[in-house]
Amino acid sequence: MKSEEFDRAFDDGEDVTAHLDMSAARRPGLEQRRVNVDFPTWMIESLDREARRLGVNRQSIIKVWIAERLERGASPALQPRVAETGAAALGPAARGPAPLA
Repeated sequence: MKSEEFDRAFDDGEDVTAHLDMSAARRPGLEQRRVNVDFPTWMIESLDREARRLGVNRQSIIKVWIAERLERGASPALQPRVAETGAAALGPAARGPAPLA
């Protein structure tokens, strides 16, 4: 498919994903990196209880809570990046109860 045909199909609202090589797709700035963190046992147990209550896994709840904290306290330069990967991406159930004042 020529680029003009692709552009026209896209502009007309057609599904053009069959014409894309998604194996090479990347989300710049959103690459994952593994981090190991040691938590006390009581903290792991609390995280697991809350994760079960919300129907998510431990990793999800940790990511959501860290993202929420960064959204509240991030410098203005960091806030757009945090918003892209923050708690909103997982939906309201994963965010848990509203924080206490």
